Amino acid sequence: QVQLVESGGGLVQAGGSLRLSCAASGRTFSSYSMGWFRQAPGKEREFVAAISWRGDIRYYADSVKGRFTISRDNAKNTVYLQMNSLKPDDTAVYYCAASKPYITTIAAPDFGSWGQGTQVTVSS
Repeated sequence: QVQLVESGGGLVQAGGSLRLSCAASGRTFSSYSMGWFRQAPGKEREFVAAISWRGDIRYYADSVKGRFTISRDNAKNTVYLQMNSLKPDDTAVYYCAASKPYITTIAAPDFGSWGQGTQVTVSS
C-alpha cells in the first residue's frame, strides 16, 4: 500500500478556487491510477475525478466537469485537483486515493489506499 497525505483544503467564497495536493510515499507512484472522492455531511462518498497511471486518461463526475482538473507529477509523487468556480455544493471532505497497480478505474473498491481527507468549505 501507499501512504497518502492531502493538503490545500480550506474556506473559500463561491466562485473562488482551491488546489488540493496529495503526496504519496513509495517508489511505485507511477504505477497507480489516482482518484479524488468527496463526502459531504449526511451524504455518501462520491467520485470526483481520476487520472490513469500513465496520466493519459482523465475522468470527471458530471457535477465538476469543466470546473475541476486533475493532474499528476510522477517526479514529485503528487496528484493535484485544481478546483475553479467553486459552489456551496462542493463543500465536503475530499479524499485522495490510489488504485491497485496498473489499472484505470473510477470505482471506489478498486482504490486500495486512501488519505485522511481535507476539508473544503465553500460559502455562499
